[in-house]
Amino acid sequence: MLSDRRSFLEKIAGAGALSLVPGASALAGTASADEKNHFVVGPYLQNLGPDAVTIMWITHKNSFSWVEYGAGTYTSKREFGYNNGLIEANNRINRITLTGLTPGTAHKYRIVSTEVLGYKGSKVEFGDTLTSPMYDLKTPAAGEEECRLVVLNDLHDRPQTIPKLLYSLGYTGNRRDFDFVVFNGDCFDWVSSESQMVDHLLKPAVDIFATELPFILTQGNHECRGSFSRHIPSYYAYPEEKYYYAFTRGPVRFVVLDSGEDKTDDSVEYGGLSAFDRYRLIQKKWLEKEVESPEFKKAAFRVVLIHISPYHSGDWHGTMHCREVFGPVLNRAKIDLQISGHTHRYASHDPDDSHNYPILIGGGPLEGKRTLIKVHATPKLLDVKMIRDDGEVVGKYALSKKART
Repeated sequence: MLSDRRSFLEKIAGAGALSLVPGASALAGTASADEKNHFVVGPYLQNLGPDAVTIMWITHKNSFSWVEYGAGTYTSKREFGYNNGLIEANNRINRITLTGLTPGTAHKYRIVSTEVLGYKGSKVEFGDTLTSPMYDLKTPAAGEEECRLVVLNDLHDRPQTIPKLLYSLGYTGNRRDFDFVVFNGDCFDWVSSESQMVDHLLKPAVDIFATELPFILTQGNHECRGSFSRHIPSYYAYPEEKYYYAFTRGPVRFVVLDSGEDKTDDSVEYGGLSAFDRYRLIQKKWLEKEVESPEFKKAAFRVVLIHISPYHSGDWHGTMHCREVFGPVLNRAKIDLQISGHTHRYASHDPDDSHNYPILIGGGPLEGKRTLIKVHATPKLLDVKMIRDDGEVVGKYALSKKART
């Protein structure tokens, strides 16, 4: 029941759950001056496509950073970030996009950062240089016919869930059984520091897969909360700097929507500083254009990723507003599948009178409730399984390609 979920969140808040976060009170840039520069976390991949990828990492101190890379075994190329004619430097959060890559090709890369000690007039004083080990990535082939992904949701500051689910359920033998990972909202409770994001999401992802394969973080209602929530976009590469967007991978057109907060905009939790109703209406206009796009229409399958499902997620304001603004558009668009979280109760919902597509809702953060959703798409079949943390399949769909009109 939703009341059980609310009670759970109130209890962990009252128990001081954020006190478990190392350095929860420290914001970015407050590192000890005596500590040497080092890589805090990374590299981690974002937006991997046939001919481009974004590589991100964080340094302990302000630096000038770049990527050395190349196809095959050579790293003869070098790329850095720049903005309005200035090369990015004197920063800690690095986001460098490599373009012109060869589709379907293995590449080597490494990250390099030189500390910026300061400026004296026009002269920049540099410190020591950090160089990472060599890493591998492979671009997907142009027009690839298959894709595999896994979806986790509602981790709520339990980083141990990531290796637990991925190592036990996301591998076949020694092979990763996915091309990318989706963290489908509420990875945190209240976002209060950089170290919370690093320790509870970025480091576990990097340790397991993110140096070689990309991931997506969709915004859940708990990513909207906390003193650091407005800084989250700096740490991830969102297309056009928006939490809602679409992309094609293999035979699937993925549509990512931001359901926002489940409460009303005038709720005391936000001190009058939220406008999610307006935000969802803006997304609706974008969604209406997306479902008419050639990329959407020609895709063999259409999958929506959204944290709060517009259906089967109770009757709080956010759910009902998502239903009002997104529901009719998605029904008209004849999507194939929606994947959500939020309720902390795993469930599969067949098409009915309110929605003409199946919905999978992943489970919650507690043992016995955690789920991993595995998606394997081929040109003719979308195979989806929701697996509980003990290995039992608790929901599945085998969806054939529809005849489009």
